[in-house]
Amino acid sequence: MTELFVPFWAMISGLTGLCTVALLLYYITSLKVDDKKALDIARAIRLGAMTFLREEYSIIGLVIAFVAALLVAVSSWVTAVCFLAGSLFSLMTGLIGMHAATLANVRTAIAAKNHGERSAFLVAFFGGGVMGITVASFGVIGVGGVLYFMLHMPNFPVLFTAFGVGASLVAFFARVGGGIYTKSADVGADLVGKLEANIPEDDPRNPAVIADNVGDCVGDTAGMGADIYESYVTAMVSSILLAASHEKYMGLTEYITFPLMVSVIGLFSSLIGLASVLILKSSSATLLRNSTYVALSIFLAATAYYMNVMHIDFVLYTALVIGCLSGVVIGLITEYYTSASPIEKLAKISQSGAATNIIYGLSIGMESVVMPMIFLAGSVVCAFTYGGGVFGVSLAAVAMLATVGITMTVDAYGPIADNAGGIAEMAGFGKNVRAITDKLDSLGNTTAAIGKGFAIGSAALAALSVFAVFKVEAGIESLDLLNPLVLAGIFIGAAMPFWISALTMRSVGEAALKMVVEVRRQFKEIPGIMEGTAQPDYERCIAISTKASLREMILPGVITVSVPVIIKTVFAGVAGIQMLGGLLVGATVCGIALALMMANGGGAWDNAKKYIESGHFGGKGSDAHHAAIIGDTVGDPFKDTSGPALNILIKLMSMVALLLVALK
Repeated sequence: MTELFVPFWAMISGLTGLCTVALLLYYITSLKVDDKKALDIARAIRLGAMTFLREEYSIIGLVIAFVAALLVAVSSWVTAVCFLAGSLFSLMTGLIGMHAATLANVRTAIAAKNHGERSAFLVAFFGGGVMGITVASFGVIGVGGVLYFMLHMPNFPVLFTAFGVGASLVAFFARVGGGIYTKSADVGADLVGKLEANIPEDDPRNPAVIADNVGDCVGDTAGMGADIYESYVTAMVSSILLAASHEKYMGLTEYITFPLMVSVIGLFSSLIGLASVLILKSSSATLLRNSTYVALSIFLAATAYYMNVMHIDFVLYTALVIGCLSGVVIGLITEYYTSASPIEKLAKISQSGAATNIIYGLSIGMESVVMPMIFLAGSVVCAFTYGGGVFGVSLAAVAMLATVGITMTVDAYGPIADNAGGIAEMAGFGKNVRAITDKLDSLGNTTAAIGKGFAIGSAALAALSVFAVFKVEAGIESLDLLNPLVLAGIFIGAAMPFWISALTMRSVGEAALKMVVEVRRQFKEIPGIMEGTAQPDYERCIAISTKASLREMILPGVITVSVPVIIKTVFAGVAGIQMLGGLLVGATVCGIALALMMANGGGAWDNAKKYIESGHFGGKGSDAHHAAIIGDTVGDPFKDTSGPALNILIKLMSMVALLLVALK
């Protein structure tokens, strides 16, 4: 039973990772919160976040139950169980990450107050580590478990695909729902609080401030975690299925389980990268970067050793290196467009008003698409040519995500630092403490932008891997671009990212309008708010964001799942498969480009505003600052709602299409 060694080892490794998560949670909870006001604020944020998550999960649970029942009817109860397992792991990932974030935020603020920057950084970093290691641990446990128990079942491709569809479906709802929540609160708080009332960000007099802080947790923590978990699982599932059907590797267990082992090595490398911040002595920004590089270096060295011991074709190592480099380079390109000279130019042009800020911000977002797309194209060509063909391309996706434990840690650090700054402001900790939290928050904005670029790049490679498996399962050699059905599929697929983006942007706009009206009402009708003698009604604003996000997330999810099903049903046989193939091509290409534009453009607007707030071009309250705030409110749903939803759109559609052809 040597073929079951790697899946068994993967499950043990995942449990080891979860033990680390328990230790991190113990460390965070052991830190005492000695300020009652800060504790009360944190409890309000935690209550709002957990209430939203409970209501969101109840809706997602109904959708999951419906799909599971459908799978029992068209396939088997085992298929439904695999789907439920993928869904459950994704739900648990968001829940655990949210739990840690809402505990670590106030403790980061307290650490900044009592002990300084390094202590505050470590609390936020280890709080993010809970999410990062949880994503990696549940990923290898889930994939390893399906392999261990179901590898030799006759319909294994269907079972494995169903597991991936479960993860994708939950991720889509979590990302869209969380994104609508966080940006409706953020935009409403900024438009009235900053522009009309001229009060600082995170000012406790702003009725939407608690909803805004809750949004950081539900969108940028739980939503992002589900997004990356889904990419992580999708990459492994598609790569394993490719190896199992590849004429060169078919029946060779060491190759079929190799993608899973790559992820296991990545998990342990991430654990070492996480621990490295306790040893390395440098600035917070350098620590974040170096912890990632430590994990990558150990990962590449350990993988090379494993391949040598197992006598695995070393040409595949090239694909792994390409995947790792792709993640780093795309992150660096994203960092340039969201923190370097483009930001200074955007801040400068804001002096002429909001219109020029928006025009220039859009141009930055559009330009930022070019280099990542060219680099992704080159990565695919090199991985295919020098890294083992289509299987090499799929391994590049696995390698890019293998050290997700540390990359997700760095990303999840951001919302915790952001929340800590809000709590410090509302609790009145003073300028010195706020300076520390602002520095950590600014660093978190950069890591969040890099994380979004990483998520989009990994989505592109993962979707390409799924398409390769789709081609094998569908039994097609190629897609003829002159075939009208293929062309029709491409056009429909290309329209899908714009349709979903329109729905999610509109949802944020409508919810933000309700938030603006409510905040204005409270400023007008509750005497003493502006003087600080009366307490705003935070609960009303939280309720607005919650109801809007839960209602508006349903239609995009239904559309994303239904379109492939409708095409396969209406156009039966080969025609349906050809059109489905075109659909995936159009959605992937347009989805990746649009997601990059939105993520990077939104990040540019956000950081240009912060650049002005740091004292440039008139600083806070200047005309340039007001213009930048308006630009940032446009960029908010770009980078945190619509853009991230597109990552999952292309993968969810691909997984649904794959399941349809696998079911025959």
